[in-house]
Amino acid sequence: MNVDPLHIIGNYYRPGSAAYDMLVRHGDQVAAKALAVAAHLASDGIDETFLHEAAMLHDIGIFMTNTPSLGCHGDHPYICHGTLGRELLEGRGLDRHALVCERHVGVGLSAGDIQRQKLPLPIRDMRPLTIEEEIICYADKFYSKNDRQNQTARTTFEIVAMLRRYGEPPVQKFQAWVRRFENGGRRPSPSDHTG
Repeated sequence: MNVDPLHIIGNYYRPGSAAYDMLVRHGDQVAAKALAVAAHLASDGIDETFLHEAAMLHDIGIFMTNTPSLGCHGDHPYICHGTLGRELLEGRGLDRHALVCERHVGVGLSAGDIQRQKLPLPIRDMRPLTIEEEIICYADKFYSKNDRQNQTARTTFEIVAMLRRYGEPPVQKFQAWVRRFENGGRRPSPSDHTG
């Protein structure tokens, strides 16, 4: 069953509002990157229709967070947007899309990460498992939702620096994705970090 992401988004965000425009722009950017990765992998096993839909919907829960800089004035901390999105989409019978919402935060969160960091989230594994979940989680790291930063993609160097604040495991996971999704298995060269 194909879904219309813009129709679903329009049920929760007023079309033309700052939050709607930001969410759709960010979703478009992540979807384009995700589809480019899928094309690079040239794998028949990737569901590109689902990949596009889920990339458009992965951040749908942000309107319920208290993130005024994104035009969102809800009650929850931003870190909760993935689980909130999961609940919304599960309520619409979109279970696969819902898991992408929950599993795209950071490079994915383990139950141990959630417990150790005392995050206000259910203590369960939230790491991407399917190829589509991994690709969307990866693609999401390249684009900010912030108006001042979302015009160009972040470089892998910038993403690594951002992830390093959370320790080496997220950096290693992201670098493994770079090798798998961009470099055909080779290690990134210094020139990969500049563009």
